[in-house]
Amino acid sequence: MSSPDTTVDARPARRLTIARAIAEAIGQEMERDPDVLVMGEDIAKLGGVFGTTTGLLDRFGPERVRDTPISETAFIGAAVGLAASGMRPVVELMFVDFFGVCMDAIYNLAAKQSYFSGGQVTCPMVLMTSVGGGYGDAGQHSQTLYATFGHLPGLKVVIPSNAHDAKGLMLAAIRDPNPVVFMYHKALQGMGWLGTVQRSITDAPEGDYVVPLGKAKCVREGEDITLVGLGLTVHQSLDAAAQLAEDGISAEVIDLISIAPLDRETVRASVRKTGRLIVVDDDYLSYGVGAEIIASVCEAGIALRAPPQRIAFPDIPVPFTPVMEHFLLPSADKVTIAARQMMEVSSR
Repeated sequence: MSSPDTTVDARPARRLTIARAIAEAIGQEMERDPDVLVMGEDIAKLGGVFGTTTGLLDRFGPERVRDTPISETAFIGAAVGLAASGMRPVVELMFVDFFGVCMDAIYNLAAKQSYFSGGQVTCPMVLMTSVGGGYGDAGQHSQTLYATFGHLPGLKVVIPSNAHDAKGLMLAAIRDPNPVVFMYHKALQGMGWLGTVQRSITDAPEGDYVVPLGKAKCVREGEDITLVGLGLTVHQSLDAAAQLAEDGISAEVIDLISIAPLDRETVRASVRKTGRLIVVDDDYLSYGVGAEIIASVCEAGIALRAPPQRIAFPDIPVPFTPVMEHFLLPSADKVTIAARQMMEVSSR
């Protein structure tokens, strides 16, 4: 009888930023599938303002890595047409705030194409875009707008919190027959001039792997309270959980990863265990992801030990003044305070 293989892979883990992970995923898929191409403003020679296409122009040339004019309506509309004709375009909207000038192409064309054609014409297109504030960039360069896109039937919407998931999600998104809105948060991207949450820099295998679209993850187990986040707010929730642990409060943290499809059952399973729920979202408060998560839990008839809470950006345009902006943004301290208050209320 042969002995079991006990060989250990001694190669060090490759720690990537989200920016590098996205660029690597796109490059691997371009190698594998000649129908994949990339379009957007400053994505060729510059490699993308947020590093999402670094090195791709040198590898694949200007036919497949195309800098476009400053006309989001034109190049996103062109991407929809390319997808309808059998290509798999990855198109970058530099800031999600710019969606207003090209929303017709996104929602009335890309999102509805398969439905209107009875499934005969699909739209395998990835729209990647930056989200998030905290940089004094004011109301037209600082929003997240998760719920705006998650609300629209026909679109899939994902937001990675780390490099491992970013690569796997991008590979899955490019291969999906539906239009996928791939959002990346500036504070996690790994660009030096932005500053980066170090926890987002993770191992991302060199090979081919996918992270399923529509499946949330429990990233920290706990017994007393459930904290639900996406993108940056996952890290704020994890920081809050560490602070709460010093008080003897055990917080479970759920990373949504995807809001369309939305994995309601993973959240429900956690809240059934803890009986308490806080959703942390840097989008606007009203009609948002937090409200949808809370409604999903309440509709399931789960017994709660305290009223659920949302921590989100208030319903006002993002201020330019940094002091005002940071005062309004979600933070680990806000989550910690809310969780402590919830524990006190539910223990009376």
